[in-house]
Amino acid sequence: MERMVGTVVRGIRTPIINKGDNLEELVPECIFKASQSEGFAIQDKDIVAITESVVGRAQGNYASIDAIATDISSKYGDDTIGVIFPILSRNRFGICLRGIAMGAAKKIVLMLSYPADEVGNHLVDMDELDVKGVNPWSDVLNKQQFRQLFGYSKHSFTGVDYIEYYQSLIEETGKEYEIIFSNNPLTILEYTKSVLTCDIHTRERTQRILKANGAERVYGLEDILTTPINNSGYNTEYGLLGANKATEDEVKLFPRDCQALVERLQAIFKEKTGKTIEVMVYGDGAFKDPVGKIWELADPVVSPGYTKGLEGTPNEVKLKYLADNEFGHLKGEEQRNAIAGYIENKDFDLTGSMASQGTTPRRLTDLIGSLCDLTSGSGDKGTPVVYVQGYFDNFTK
Repeated sequence: MERMVGTVVRGIRTPIINKGDNLEELVPECIFKASQSEGFAIQDKDIVAITESVVGRAQGNYASIDAIATDISSKYGDDTIGVIFPILSRNRFGICLRGIAMGAAKKIVLMLSYPADEVGNHLVDMDELDVKGVNPWSDVLNKQQFRQLFGYSKHSFTGVDYIEYYQSLIEETGKEYEIIFSNNPLTILEYTKSVLTCDIHTRERTQRILKANGAERVYGLEDILTTPINNSGYNTEYGLLGANKATEDEVKLFPRDCQALVERLQAIFKEKTGKTIEVMVYGDGAFKDPVGKIWELADPVVSPGYTKGLEGTPNEVKLKYLADNEFGHLKGEEQRNAIAGYIENKDFDLTGSMASQGTTPRRLTDLIGSLCDLTSGSGDKGTPVVYVQGYFDNFTK
């Protein structure tokens, strides 16, 4: 009988996961229960994906804003700190800014990119820049100039005026501050030579430019809390990158040791089922909201740990190209069989054709991580584990 279903994605419900919970026991147990209750069999090349949030929770990888402040103080001393290119987010950066401002000796110069932050949260529309004759690639504005030109605006989703919000967080600490708007990292050197770069995916370029042009102390969010401060959580590789608000005074950091976790889970599934299951930890999916224009990737990577079978990019051909071109003269079952024969046997000469180029070369972990992020959501679904079947199947299977 011809198989009529391809990839299947299931959100797996788990208990609420807290510090100290053993994911190596809990994750397989929940999947085995789901398999029995929902009637699906565990197969080779199935994928188990676990959201980074519950990995960090189970690890107890939390840190207080006091720990952030201590680390900032140890790195910058009495210097004015230039805090540049943060994303506009209460959960992702607002609470970190509180700790940064607490750790500053005297003054913060906050430099925001415009018209939007790195992941697409807008302070102002590009069309409005054009109307006002402002060039965001060359023009530097202070807060008063920005307000005179563009007034007060709130984020379309959160309803927050992030300029006022970030200002209020610094004011609460009693520190001096200036707020400026520029897309050129070198602008900050007119105010201070000590800089904290808060961009995520462009951070290496930003830091390289600063260091090559006279900056004296340059750190990124990835350099903060790389070791424990007063028994706090930490992340050796990512520091504060990927941090998220846990309470009003505490952040949950991006999880540690994810590679060891996924490899142990793969071994456990092999031992218990005889099947080779691929395992990954996933964070934000790498997709863009077409309405809000937000690129949903505030984490430093989509997947901080994954098994070897998830390395690389898909090895696929363009089915629609084959149907329209190489086998367009065939119809129905004859066409299907011809296409299946090509895919399975690769016995057709399509050298140089569009079909031979396959699909857009995106990494498997980015594609699957996005699929899982959309499946688990960020609300109350209660499915921090996602089980994917048939992802590596093609038209012949």
